[in-house]
Amino acid sequence: MTQAATGLPDVNTVGLSAPFRWLAGGWSDFRKSLGPSLTYGAILVAASVGLTAALYQAGAIRFLFVVAAGFMLVAPILAMGLYQTGRTLERGERPRMGDILFVRSALRQDLFVLGFALFLVYSVWVEMAHLVYGLSTHKFHKTLPALVDFMLFDPEGHNMVMTGTIIGGVIAFLAFSLIVVSAPMLLNTEANVFVATLTSLRSVARNFLPMLLWGIIIVALTVLGIATGFVGLIVTFPVIGLASWRAYRDLVPSSAGDLAAAG
Repeated sequence: MTQAATGLPDVNTVGLSAPFRWLAGGWSDFRKSLGPSLTYGAILVAASVGLTAALYQAGAIRFLFVVAAGFMLVAPILAMGLYQTGRTLERGERPRMGDILFVRSALRQDLFVLGFALFLVYSVWVEMAHLVYGLSTHKFHKTLPALVDFMLFDPEGHNMVMTGTIIGGVIAFLAFSLIVVSAPMLLNTEANVFVATLTSLRSVARNFLPMLLWGIIIVALTVLGIATGFVGLIVTFPVIGLASWRAYRDLVPSSAGDLAAAG
C-alpha cells in the first residue's frame, strides 16, 4: 500500500459534487449486480423485520427508533459483501452470491476490533437515549402509535426529539467518521484497523463538508427505506454500500493498488 511520509495512506480532497458521483456509481453497480444485490438487501430486511417483531412482542417497541439509529451506526460493517461486490465489478468480473455472503478477508481480528468499537459507541447512544427518554416523560409508551403521538403532539415529546437528535447526531457522525473509509479499506488484508481508522478520520477531516453531505444522504436514504416498512432497504441499502466502495476508492488513491494486488 502506497503511504505518505506519515506512514499513512494519502487522502484525496474532493468537492461537494463527489457524494452525488458516488451515489450515481453505486446505482450503476447495483444495476450490474441486480440479483446478488437484491438478495443481500432482502436478507437485511428480513433480519430487520424479525428484530422489530421481537421488540413488539417484548413490549419494547419504544426502542425501535434507538435500534434504527443503531442500525445506521453498524450498517457499514454489514455492507462488507457489497464492498466485495464493488471490488469484483471493478475487476470486470461477475459477482457470485457465495463470495458476497461469505467475504473471507472480512473474517479477521481487525474487523472484529472495529465492530467492537462501534458496539461501544452504540452502547453510549443507547444509554443516552434511555436517559433522554426518562428525563422527558414519566409515562410509559407501550405501543408505537402512542410513542409517535407523544413525539408529535406533546411539548415534552418535542423536547425529547430535539435533544435526542442533537446528541444522536453527534454520536452518529463520530461513528461515521471512524468507519466510512475504514470498513471498505479492511477488505485489503494488508491494512490494519488502526491505519484504516486513522485514514477514515483524516478523510473526513480533509473533506468535512462533502463527507457531511455524504452522511446526510446516507441517513436520508436509510430513513426512506425504513419508512416504507423496511421494504425500501432492499434497494437503498445495496446502493449505499456500493456507493460507499466508490467513495473509498475516490478518497484513498492507494486503494487502486490494493485492487490490483487483490486481483
